[in-house]
Amino acid sequence: MTLRLQDKVAIVTGSTLGIGAAVARLFVRHGAKVVLNSHLDDDAAASIRQELGDAQTLFVQADVADPAAMTYVAEQAMARFGRIDVLVNNAGMNVFSDPLEMTQEQWQRCFAVDLDGAWNATRAVLPAMLEQGAGSVVNIASVHGHKIIPGCFPYPVAKHALIGLTRSLGIEYAARGIRVNSISPGLIMTEAIRQWLDNCPDPDAERQRQEAILPCRRIGEPEEVAYTALFLASDEARFINATDILIDGGRSQLYHD
Repeated sequence: MTLRLQDKVAIVTGSTLGIGAAVARLFVRHGAKVVLNSHLDDDAAASIRQELGDAQTLFVQADVADPAAMTYVAEQAMARFGRIDVLVNNAGMNVFSDPLEMTQEQWQRCFAVDLDGAWNATRAVLPAMLEQGAGSVVNIASVHGHKIIPGCFPYPVAKHALIGLTRSLGIEYAARGIRVNSISPGLIMTEAIRQWLDNCPDPDAERQRQEAILPCRRIGEPEEVAYTALFLASDEARFINATDILIDGGRSQLYHD
């Protein structure tokens, strides 16, 4: 197997569960040294650390909403591995509320994690990438950044902004060797989605309903998002910049009543 990230160092935020964990696993399989991150040092963090081992990984507990914490993550990456080639901004949170019932704290936390978090991490790694003259930033956005689903405010606002951040930074640093792209997943069977389905009144019926409105008639898997992150992180995507890639089985292109 060709190791597509051999000798590269990647930071993956929110990498103990779901898409982030799938990205971390795949990056390690392809030769990368990976800095794992979560705002919690919990059972999920312990599990993936044990799974991936210490030789190619480093776990750093940090909240992406804290700029100083993300600077610390970058410093630890440099101290352990000596460079930073890739950043995957995966950490995020869902905030779905009626606009007039939403609290100011909900609004601020949504943007602090889903938008500011990506910027905090990117700002922390940019000096190292600029010194190298190369780097790839991959932001995990969402179909919510393309289409509006009623009842999901303010999450789509933050994801639209994240795609804007992607395009702006991609153009800003293109001539200096930095690429910034994003991925917009649709419905992906993460632990959170599985828990949501399990809590539905009829989980099987809800899953079948969700599958039926997808053109491919199935829910996506975290590894399918991870493979796109792998491509964007690798030198294979060296002429792709300031671009968003939808991974939603075609759902966002389908007209619905």
